[in-house]
Amino acid sequence: MSKNSSIAALGDADTVFAFKAVGVDAYAVTNETEAREKLRLLARNYDIIYITEQFAEQVPDLIARYKTRPFPAVIPIPSSQGSTGYGRRSIKADVEKAIGTDILQIEENGND
Repeated sequence: MSKNSSIAALGDADTVFAFKAVGVDAYAVTNETEAREKLRLLARNYDIIYITEQFAEQVPDLIARYKTRPFPAVIPIPSSQGSTGYGRRSIKADVEKAIGTDILQIEENGND
């Protein structure tokens, strides 16, 4: 693990290794235990960590802990199998908490 890149990607191999092409450090995991351990380790060395939604859903307590700190920013992304909707729900909840209202409701209802 190097601090040359301040960005890491964590998740299934098919998804994260695509990030290597653009210079992002990629870390493949296969289960919740590996994801939890690797995320803790990456949080000490990276400013931004992309994590596939499938694994983000398995470690919400750990991600919530990092939300209270300026770094790292842990950002859920869809995997190569598609989105579970977790990333969108997470952003919606954060925006609602920050401004006190659900401004993303229109998009969710399909009225964009």
